[in-house]
Amino acid sequence: MDSVSSSQVDAAVGRVVIAEANPTTAGALSWLLREQGYAVTSVSTRDELFQAIASSTPDLILLDHVIQRGAAVLGDLRADERWNDVRVIVTTPWSAMSDASGGGGGMPWGADDCVSEPFRVPELLGRVRTQIRASGQLRMARRALSDTAAELERARDDAMSNRRLVDILHEITGELSATEIYRILTRRTAHALEISHCSVVLARPGDAVGTVAVAHEDATVQDMNIQLEHYPEIRAALDTGRSVLVEDVSANPMFSNIREVWAREGHDVQVRSVATIPFTIDRLRSGVFFLRTDLSERSLTRDDVDFAEVVIRAAVAGIRRAQALETTRAENRRLEALATTDPLTRVLNRRALLDRLTAEVDRARRYNSSLTLLLLDLDHFKQVNDTAGHLAGDSVLRQTGALLEEAIRKVDIVARYGGEEFVVMLPETVSDGGVVFAERLRERIAARAFDVGNERTVHLTVSIGIATFPSVGVASTEDLFARADEALYRAKSGGRNQVQV
Repeated sequence: MDSVSSSQVDAAVGRVVIAEANPTTAGALSWLLREQGYAVTSVSTRDELFQAIASSTPDLILLDHVIQRGAAVLGDLRADERWNDVRVIVTTPWSAMSDASGGGGGMPWGADDCVSEPFRVPELLGRVRTQIRASGQLRMARRALSDTAAELERARDDAMSNRRLVDILHEITGELSATEIYRILTRRTAHALEISHCSVVLARPGDAVGTVAVAHEDATVQDMNIQLEHYPEIRAALDTGRSVLVEDVSANPMFSNIREVWAREGHDVQVRSVATIPFTIDRLRSGVFFLRTDLSERSLTRDDVDFAEVVIRAAVAGIRRAQALETTRAENRRLEALATTDPLTRVLNRRALLDRLTAEVDRARRYNSSLTLLLLDLDHFKQVNDTAGHLAGDSVLRQTGALLEEAIRKVDIVARYGGEEFVVMLPETVSDGGVVFAERLRERIAARAFDVGNERTVHLTVSIGIATFPSVGVASTEDLFARADEALYRAKSGGRNQVQV
């Protein structure tokens, strides 16, 4: 087994394991990929392959079809979560590929790509670059998700560090909105301190108007505007960023002007003491936690302010935690899309297709229903790449994926199987219904003028193979694919632009 040092691996563009039984081919591939800056390990047997990847996880495995078929490598590889992100390109003789029109058939389950021998160097290097880039993107996404989860865990630990908050914050979960958290806090804090007035006022330094988000003393209050000139304690807390405690409103000089206004307007204000605790959630959201007692209650104390400061800090942590949870969910959705979606056509990729197909076959078996599979191959697609360029070919594939998505029902599934091959799954559909739908697709594709840029269009036809589960000779997922592939072969060899069952 030919290996490279760890320093070479670290410095290389990507790590590739070549599993090739032919030593001449292995040597040529190793030289070619090292010339491109890749760190290369070459093995010649199944056991050497798994020993190599267990020692150091590669970005890509270039797998000889001889080793794969003789030892079922892909099944064991995909069954081990350690190598979920490792991309696999299977090398296979040209005779094992689809017909000369450039089809991508014959790709084993679990492979990410397939390249034919003898190798065309530019094509091989392009496929290697594409798969290594995909591996790197997936690893980066998983790493970002792990970092986000770690931050979330730290926030949760900080929020629950003070025992006095457990009783108040046990109702707060990541599913609550900021307003719901404010409402719980004002109610529970008022009860804990045995005071009648507790509210959350949203405002920023310099604002003339604040918004009462919630108020314990009046459950109907929500998003009510107040003039901050009438609340000097709120303005002071916002401007200084520090808590304000006024134990006797009737004597504190901060309220001298507002007391004159109250007297002039004949207001008999029954306020004994107030406390305002400023908080900041993010760049746009800030405010104060506002406590107040009336003349029938005790005055607020520094201990009350200290308690409220801990509470509001925990509230802010709870709101940020809820935001972090939503960010994590969004990252999960993005990661799921990255792992299951074909990057070119935006339909399901092969790996996701096989997972869904297994589930649909199990469902059909369980409920004694039918599942029809359509395997589609664009006829003479290679001519598009040869005459209009690969970018035009990519555009045609994207348009085909969109056409199929528009044509199906909500319960149906579209996936790109490889190259110019697509799969359509039709749950609860018998063979006759699948034929009718396939003929409709064939006609729509034949009538479509595909835009290839520079105000040019091309017309293509499609060959479609159909198989239905359950039916004679079709008792499993593997049987279903095999029969559809056989039907597709008959459609291609019989002149193309037709549907075969």
